[in-house]
Amino acid sequence: MVIRPLVYQDRSEILRLIEGTGTFNEMEIQVAAEVIDDALRHPEKSDYNIFSAVDASDSPNGYICFGPIPMTQDRYDLYWIAVDKTASRQGVGGKLLKFMEANLLKKGAGRVYVDTSSTPPYKAARAFYGKHGYRLVCVLDDFYRKGDHKMIFMKEL
Repeated sequence: MVIRPLVYQDRSEILRLIEGTGTFNEMEIQVAAEVIDDALRHPEKSDYNIFSAVDASDSPNGYICFGPIPMTQDRYDLYWIAVDKTASRQGVGGKLLKFMEANLLKKGAGRVYVDTSSTPPYKAARAFYGKHGYRLVCVLDDFYRKGDHKMIFMKEL
């Protein structure tokens, strides 16, 4: 597996794997597509750092998107991370996280935040973040909709 910057040829495969996770709803998939398209159209202006984890045939089996939090110093958000179901539980997500963290340390980052939902489809994501040293620092009740709380995880780098 190699982690490299996003290229246009990755777009359809990444969107397919996002849809295939079964985690993200239609609105989230649409926003992910918009972020990817914006980063591909205007890489020089984008605050989104997007990388693909590719297999030996250069086909994406995971991706990560992160960037600086506006109006903060040395604080970053992990916006998206997704792994193809066929590559799940093979360490791809963990390698993408380590790659992001190493990249951010080089930039002098102090903290990384990640927002997720409290709903059952996100249970595995919450466990994944905890396993990799992210701790729950805040819960905003009924944030996304009634009964769907925003859970904010953070890791000191």
